[in-house]
Amino acid sequence: MYKLFLDSDCDVDLEFCKKHNASLISMPYIVDDKVIYPYKDFEKFDGKAFYDSLRGGKMPTTCALSIEEYIEYFEKEFKEGNDILYIHFSRAMTATFNMMDEALKQLQEKYPDRKLIDIDTKGITICSYHFICEALDLLDKGMTPEELKEYAKSEVDKSACYFFADDLKFFKRSGRVSGLAAFMGGLIGIRPIIFMDDKGVMRSIGKEKGLNKSIAKLVEYVETLGDDVKNHHFIIGHTDSLEIALKVKDALEAKFGKDLNTEIVIVNPTAGSHCGPNGVGIAFHAIHR
Repeated sequence: MYKLFLDSDCDVDLEFCKKHNASLISMPYIVDDKVIYPYKDFEKFDGKAFYDSLRGGKMPTTCALSIEEYIEYFEKEFKEGNDILYIHFSRAMTATFNMMDEALKQLQEKYPDRKLIDIDTKGITICSYHFICEALDLLDKGMTPEELKEYAKSEVDKSACYFFADDLKFFKRSGRVSGLAAFMGGLIGIRPIIFMDDKGVMRSIGKEKGLNKSIAKLVEYVETLGDDVKNHHFIIGHTDSLEIALKVKDALEAKFGKDLNTEIVIVNPTAGSHCGPNGVGIAFHAIHR
């Protein structure tokens, strides 16, 4: 037997995890020196209130989980004789997985017959969520965790993610987007286009002036890179900018048809602490990222 684990940086919540019999690892963020654990300190994420607080001047930060916290998550499953499948956000974006590796080292000395299969989505938010949705379909069809791990070696890089942000000060502070410095000149109306590369790092890939051109650019990436998009999940994510997300959905359906399998989700607060409000992105099945 194995137990599925997911984390909140992948835009999954308690309801999603309950539906798929998964345990949720809460990735924390800090506001006014208070560490907040999504879906532990609250059951439902109030996206509007959170992103309004950022609009009002709050600048949250994030932090890694401790070794002890990972042990607390995993040991109960090992103790019960279960192995673990953990599909998670990008290792390249955080030091938290160093803590996880040390926790596993300690646990495997205690439970040598148990194992954890981890799959790095090399993404975050909707990029990770997209791969998780694809993976759950395969697990439901009978694919084993070991087979999924092998499948992910090539297929993770086919979960492509492109997005644009409105307020760059959050990205600037976090320093998590490679190549973004060139756009930090206070350019009014300029939106950098950012994507997740095949190393699991966010990179700035271009810029557009105005909302309509930014939306058109996202659609263009799907035209250029999309692979059998109608037979895969298509995710639109936003940081409290549902109106823009719906415009993106309309533009995509105008190009690819209303039978596109789209789902709109709000970006989780931990990742949203780095993105800021008024951003929109897409994640889709592609020939490559």
